[in-house]
Order: sequence, then C-alpha cells, then structure tokens
Amino acid sequence: MSARAVSEATFDAEVLKSDKPILVDFWAEWCGPCRMVSPILDQIASEHSDKIDIVKVNVDENPQLAMQYQITSIPAMKVFKGGEVAQTIIGAKPKAALENDLSAFLA
Repeated sequence: MSARAVSEATFDAEVLKSDKPILVDFWAEWCGPCRMVSPILDQIASEHSDKIDIVKVNVDENPQLAMQYQITSIPAMKVFKGGEVAQTIIGAKPKAALENDLSAFLA
C-alpha cells in the first residue's frame, strides 16, 4: 500500500480533520533522499495502518503548504494529531530509526 498524495485542496479534509495520527511526507520528484525514504514509509503505512496514516505532499506542486509548514529541506515528515503538528522528522532515515521516531504513535 503506497501513501496517497494530498494537495492544498484536500489537505484540510484529509490531514487536519483526520481522526487518527497522520504522517505527511513533504517531498519532491528531484529529491534523491525522498525517493529512498518513500518505500520505507510505504512499509510502515502497511504494517501500522490501524494506528497511523501516511500521505505525501509534493512541495513543487503545493508551495503554499510547504511555506505554511516551513519546509526548508526535504524529505521532511510531520505527524499531525488532532489538526496540530505533533512531531517533525527531517531527512531520510532507515526504517528502524523512523519507527523509533514514531514509536509514540505506533504503540
């Protein structure tokens, strides 16, 4: 199961109004580390789909969201809970490190 894309048009409904924690992967097509972390996030999404949703925002196509959430380097992942940013993770990491960073949401 790969992460679905959200845009400026759908962000409010899909992320801010989500009932469960949702990790937003801010990425771009030209970003090598983003492409490395994408399959890891897909694995986490399918293994923990009952606890957390994972979606992607292309920063080139959604510059307003990137600006609003102060995305200055990618990949940047933000976990939203109840419409608020609960955690920020910057940079590509191995799966174990990402799961460790997300442990509060995966427990």
